[in-house]
Amino acid sequence: MDSTSLHSSSKQHGYEHRETPQEGKDRLDMSQVSSEEERELRWIFDRNLILPLAFMYLCNALDKGNVGNAKTDGWDKDIGLTGNQYYLLVMIFYVPFCLFGTPISLFVKRYSAARVLPVMMFGFGSMSLLAGAAKSFSQIFAIRFFLGIFESAMLPGVVFYLSTFYKRNELASRVGVFYAASSISGAFSGLIAYGVFHIHSSKYHSWQFLFWIEGAGTIIFATFAWFWLPKSSSTWKRLSPRQKAVADARMLADSSVEVNSKLNISDAFRPFKDPMYWVWALISLSFGVPLASVNNFLPQIVASLGYSTVRTNLFTVAPNIVGTVSLLLLTFSSDYFRERSIHICIALATAIIGFVVLGSIDVFLSRIECKRPADEDQAFAPSVLVSAWYSNNTPSESRRAVVAAVMVALANSSGLISTNVFRAKDEPKYVLALATSAAFGGLCLLLVASTGLYMRLENRRRNRLQNVNITAADVETEALALGPKSPSFRYMY
Repeated sequence: MDSTSLHSSSKQHGYEHRETPQEGKDRLDMSQVSSEEERELRWIFDRNLILPLAFMYLCNALDKGNVGNAKTDGWDKDIGLTGNQYYLLVMIFYVPFCLFGTPISLFVKRYSAARVLPVMMFGFGSMSLLAGAAKSFSQIFAIRFFLGIFESAMLPGVVFYLSTFYKRNELASRVGVFYAASSISGAFSGLIAYGVFHIHSSKYHSWQFLFWIEGAGTIIFATFAWFWLPKSSSTWKRLSPRQKAVADARMLADSSVEVNSKLNISDAFRPFKDPMYWVWALISLSFGVPLASVNNFLPQIVASLGYSTVRTNLFTVAPNIVGTVSLLLLTFSSDYFRERSIHICIALATAIIGFVVLGSIDVFLSRIECKRPADEDQAFAPSVLVSAWYSNNTPSESRRAVVAAVMVALANSSGLISTNVFRAKDEPKYVLALATSAAFGGLCLLLVASTGLYMRLENRRRNRLQNVNITAADVETEALALGPKSPSFRYMY
């Protein structure tokens, strides 16, 4: 194939410009945009989007995982839970969490994450308030079910939302900062629980104050987010007309085929005709098991060391901080090198080692101040990097919204596996559960390494057939209306 049939952003390749979906519109070309303008615009996005979204996800993670902290204060005994009922409560959350993520994400695309996510946030904050007043298994069961609905679209909605503001080599680090709120929520939840469990009341349990404080904070911030977050860069009043044009040019150069496109439901599900997306589905499913294990059971694992309720929650802080720092280092490195698969493998390998250590070393490790779960928090990094990986290779906005929702739902469905292998009869060591988490991490490592290798070989094959030498960075995403079938498409691996 002659190289002039390709469309590339690198003028040195001399490719002929092909007509694209945005052709004929009065818009900027990236050659007309200075690096200073881009840097200033990124800073505006970072300051006004990332910090609020990160706090939203912090509230999300706190409200989702506070039952783990409450259980260390005797919450399960106070409301009369018996046998495996606690594990059923953890499990039921994942059923609506998986089922409702995709349909709600379609609303995110249609009405903007800036409107849908604050509504969802108000909902899961309300569920936390109700959990503080619940007195029976059936009441908590219903609350956890609705909590799953309200929280289902948070992660895919934010990943899609950020992909409409940031270029492909900027996305992982921004999602990483956002997702760090989930990772560090383990530290915050431990600190909050540490403080709250010092509250003594003759009328209320300490764990009730935990639910009420976290729920009220969530509702207050949801109201703020509704008025603060912009629906899109083109409608954002804080941006000048020039900045809006620069924002559109950035997306067409290195993110999307078309900006602010209308939702096309029939086209949105088209990527799943490509076998590559089924591979990503298996990857998402496999890394979800260790991720769910960390989210739901770290306080119980730490509690197995025999410390008091207050010290148990305090000792979950350091491992989560270590995991957060590691997450940020990996995601910023991944964006800098425009590489995903190797970085994911590094995180997975570290997480696997952490689970193996947890499952094989006895309680004597309590003498080293509970640092043994630290490596386990590497389970967070694959979630961010895999989300960036399939989003980077899906240039259509409608398709990207659905792909993110389906993949996150599959990852979350792994919570059903995790909660069924963390059994009451295996307390306190959970050897079977930790071994299962390590096994799924190993499967994910194999899938990621194989997929990364395939993408590299496929890019080389396309270059060889077309007699060119280009990468994903050299091709404007505006020219990729056909996705991987576009002649100039190159995988971002």
